Amino acid sequence: MRLDEYLDRELVLPALAATSKPEVLREMTMAVAARHPQLDADLALSVLLDREGLGTTGIGDGVAIPHGKLPTLSNIILLVGRSLHGVDFEALDFKPCSIFFLVLAPEQMTGIHLRILAHISRLIKDDSFRKDFFEAEDREGLLRLLQSY
Repeated sequence: MRLDEYLDRELVLPALAATSKPEVLREMTMAVAARHPQLDADLALSVLLDREGLGTTGIGDGVAIPHGKLPTLSNIILLVGRSLHGVDFEALDFKPCSIFFLVLAPEQMTGIHLRILAHISRLIKDDSFRKDFFEAEDREGLLRLLQSY
């Protein structure tokens, strides 16, 4: 599996502006809605916030993987974002998150949704990947990095 198969270059955000968890989720859902006008951004945000209410998706090492399922989607949507200053995402290790992988999936695509989450989890365990991700100069640098894994 390769993440770039699910990645739209316009949904690689090298410098998120948000400074809090709800703001990051809103910024990312608004970016997705701009590329996918059929997506209800408010519903997507609500689904993500509900998921965060079950337990943080800030998994540690500066990484968060917010995710949710929407009945109106027909395909998986992946957004990759980076915060240059870090955001308190209530991560398991209590450290700010700088690397974000947002995964939105149709309700009926549980298998591929779980495979993508597992792939991201494996990828971000790689110290050199996280370092290279944070040091990438811009969107193109992040895309090249993501295409190389």
